[in-house]
Amino acid sequence: MASAFRPSLGGADVDFRPSSAQQLLIATARDFLSKHGDDARLWSAMSELGWPGLLVPAEYGGSAGSILDVVLLVEELGRAAAPGPFVASAVVATSILLAAGTAEQRKRHLPGLASGERTVAVAVLDDGGSFDPARVSLAVTADGRLTGSKLFVEAADVAEAVLVVVRVDGEPAVLLIPTDRPGVSRLPLETIGTEPVFEVAFDDVRVAAGDRLHPLGADAERLRTALNAGALARTAEMVGAAQRVLELAVEHARTRVQGGRPIGGYQAIQHACADLVRDVDASRGLLYAAAWRLAEGEPAGTDVALAKAYAGEACLTVARRGHQIFGAIGYCDEHPLHILHKRILAASLDCGDAALHLETVAQAIGLR
Repeated sequence: MASAFRPSLGGADVDFRPSSAQQLLIATARDFLSKHGDDARLWSAMSELGWPGLLVPAEYGGSAGSILDVVLLVEELGRAAAPGPFVASAVVATSILLAAGTAEQRKRHLPGLASGERTVAVAVLDDGGSFDPARVSLAVTADGRLTGSKLFVEAADVAEAVLVVVRVDGEPAVLLIPTDRPGVSRLPLETIGTEPVFEVAFDDVRVAAGDRLHPLGADAERLRTALNAGALARTAEMVGAAQRVLELAVEHARTRVQGGRPIGGYQAIQHACADLVRDVDASRGLLYAAAWRLAEGEPAGTDVALAKAYAGEACLTVARRGHQIFGAIGYCDEHPLHILHKRILAASLDCGDAALHLETVAQAIGLR
């Protein structure tokens, strides 16, 4: 982990050095993932450590942690390219239920989410092509039926239910639909990523009265805040993966001998590795600043957008430059670089790509 920095945010001097509890979380995660990163029982083992319950209040069996705790953990998951539904279920779905779920929905689902025994997927993107809730096109009919599909839904194959962002009477709304309800189907999609994603199709599916979360109405910002938690988690995943690319590249530069000396002795490689440090640390700085604002309950939409947009481009640059430093070996399936590259690319698109988040930044500076 990079050294701490102390930016001034809104006049406050903020120290981003992890607390003792967070240091323990980071150390535990790194040690655990080094031993179990590709274990078939990874999710159940993570659940035994209590990680799925980080954001869940204690009354529902969670540890009542903060988005800062999540960011630090997901950084380690990204560094290890660890598979599993953590971001989709333990971060995004949990955040949406906390923001807009009814008392009954929270009571029914949050304990299982906290223990890892239950998984809930989140479906936002449809043929409208945007992760902005205001732009979704899938709508509930006047007689309470749902027909259409959502795309690139992660963890749909293991989820007992899916949170579906739809339109009801022209306004964004969220439904909690069981995946075993008649008319719901899950079709695997072929992508370059290492995590399976699905098209979730709805064929004249009945929408029950208890399926709808609290009406969002004018308070759709609650949903955006919950989705921002997912955007930050994906940013942390990119930063963790890029950090690992940096570590691998520097080690390779130190040990790969060409022309009688390590390639790290050549200025071109030195500067390339220095560029990696710059891009990783700048991405991490924006990530931590946005996470701090969100954890403190301050307006953080622009900070999240800036972090996600910047890291999406900077971390991809890290992956591409890593390939240049490694040369041919970095393109072999046996080498971890290609997996890290794919994970960065997938994370850069999930929860909004750079174009969507740059729109938010542009609006924040008065450009509409």
